[in-house]
Amino acid sequence: MATHSVVHRLIAGCLFFGVCVAQAGASEEENGLFDMSLEDLMTVEIDMVYSASKHAQKVSEAPSSVTIITAEEIRKYGYRTLAEVLRSVPGFYINNDRNYDYLGIRGFRRPGDYDTRTLLLVDGHRINENVGDSPVFGMQLVVDVDLIERVEIVRGPGSSLYGSNALLAVVNVITKNGKTLNGLEVSGEVASFDTQKGRISYGEVFDNGLNLLVSATKGDGDGPQLYFEEFDDPATANGLVRNDDSDFHNLFLRASFGDFGLIAAHTAAEKGIPAAPWGTVFGDRRTRVYDDTTLLGLTYERKISDKLSVKAQTAYHGYDYDGRYVYDYSEDETPYIVVNKDFYKGKWWDSELQVTARPFEGHIVTAGGEFRYNARQDQANWDEEVYLDDSRHSKNWGLYIQDEFRVLDDVTLVAGVRYDRYDTFGGSTNPRLAMIYKISEDTALKLLYGRAFRAPSAYELYYHDGGYSQKAPLDLDPETIDTYEIVLERAFTANLNATLSGFYYAMDDLVGQYTDPNDGLLVFRNIEEVEARGVELALGGRWENGLRARTSYSYVEAEDSVTDKRLVNSPRHLAKLNVIAPLLKDTLFAGLEIQYNGQSGTLAGDHADDFILTNLALTYTSPSKQLEIAAGLYNLFDVDYAYPGAGEHVQDQIEQDGRTFRIKLTYRF
Repeated sequence: MATHSVVHRLIAGCLFFGVCVAQAGASEEENGLFDMSLEDLMTVEIDMVYSASKHAQKVSEAPSSVTIITAEEIRKYGYRTLAEVLRSVPGFYINNDRNYDYLGIRGFRRPGDYDTRTLLLVDGHRINENVGDSPVFGMQLVVDVDLIERVEIVRGPGSSLYGSNALLAVVNVITKNGKTLNGLEVSGEVASFDTQKGRISYGEVFDNGLNLLVSATKGDGDGPQLYFEEFDDPATANGLVRNDDSDFHNLFLRASFGDFGLIAAHTAAEKGIPAAPWGTVFGDRRTRVYDDTTLLGLTYERKISDKLSVKAQTAYHGYDYDGRYVYDYSEDETPYIVVNKDFYKGKWWDSELQVTARPFEGHIVTAGGEFRYNARQDQANWDEEVYLDDSRHSKNWGLYIQDEFRVLDDVTLVAGVRYDRYDTFGGSTNPRLAMIYKISEDTALKLLYGRAFRAPSAYELYYHDGGYSQKAPLDLDPETIDTYEIVLERAFTANLNATLSGFYYAMDDLVGQYTDPNDGLLVFRNIEEVEARGVELALGGRWENGLRARTSYSYVEAEDSVTDKRLVNSPRHLAKLNVIAPLLKDTLFAGLEIQYNGQSGTLAGDHADDFILTNLALTYTSPSKQLEIAAGLYNLFDVDYAYPGAGEHVQDQIEQDGRTFRIKLTYRF
């Protein structure tokens, strides 16, 4: 497939589509107040965002480039995981190593990295765990994708408000509540590879004001039979393997009463690993991982006056990872099979107090403090002997303030800064500056600068295997990023809007593994620097008849500043087209998604070919709104494609699924 011709055709088609749909639809008016809570925000149209400044504001007034994906889009495009939701966002792309889903943003996705440079929130609570500092975007997510009301994606550095991990983006998953559900809902689905999923949810607002949602989900699947040519030998089943099975369950509760809100969630997941990473025995079904996540969060939010509101939240988090890896330790032809166990356990508490004030018209001040206590940061690895048994605890805190000041009727200045203090390395100060110029009622220009950091994780600081291949570093500094961005946002009509962004970022002191020549052992060091520059163009529209559309194109050049080489796993071109079209008024909708992913370099110096994925979903809702039937075809044209492998893989590229299907039935009582 010729990359340039495909890109040109797809971009031309997207732009032509945007011009055509600009003529359709009728106007929609949307307004919002600065002191809206997350609860209130869920009832307004999608040009409002909370996560960019920790208070509700119009997207055009946010000091960031923002994308919002709604529950309606999640349903009508047939998205099955948060990873699929994020894959549709401009500048974002996904990898999968047949174990976990990973997120690439604006040309940055390091093979073997665990997405530690993206901060994931659920209802404002930090989800990145406290050992590896990684989020999860697949079935391991602490909330079922069917319970997501909206996903707010804030691109660029977010440390001035959120602290560590917010280098490339902040993703806030806002969940549904009892009022949204308003009754009993049951859902069941079947899909390719003997996959099933069932969910039962109940939501209600009681007479005493209690707003309650409770839900339980169970799912499993056998996974496909896979072929890996690297293992094409009679001794390894000619490269065929069936160890891609999965199983998970989720329990979720969200409640609010007066000024108080509660979220309680638990997810346990099990996944087979068919790719035989880290030299494990190919095809042994005992090689698998278990993930167990718990969130218990309490929020108090009160509007004290028209000019002052306060928010306090505290949460308990738990995350257990249990990996089972089967090795053959034999030194001759007689197998000597051993199950190696890799384990870590994280337990932590965090609390935050935030005050939002509007002392006078056109002036908003947000200030707060955050404290986190890591009660357990335990890591262990053993089989016939113990290679690692490390237990830690630590704490960190941060203070932040942001001032938004409308200096002229059409010019707003934003300045913010946060200071964080860690037991492990000391302090980090991260500012944000923005100027938002409202050129006209329809057009806004944003000039943005921000710095963000990532604290070294407990895994990077303390993991070792007893001196066999990896040792712990003596110390590590935090990673940093400086990002400069210019954003032009234009509303062509009440229904159609466009965003054009140009950005440059420089990442310093990136933590990476290198081999110490003194002893030949792998060790983490601050050894890498990255620079990237690119542009993003997005068009979006929605109309009263149910038609929804968005299209985007992204181009990025990301390279290692030391070697001047293009980054591995960094596609230059991403192009996307999403359309929800009403086939029968208010009852039958088609959701079409076309995604182009450009060529990506691999660790072996080769490249993963570019590809186009097409997904098609049909959604029928009965006139009573009680019954919903959905069907989806994913990778409609059965395209062969692969993602770059990581250092632990024998495979330079990991093949992905061909055409698959899903049928889903939901009934609301």
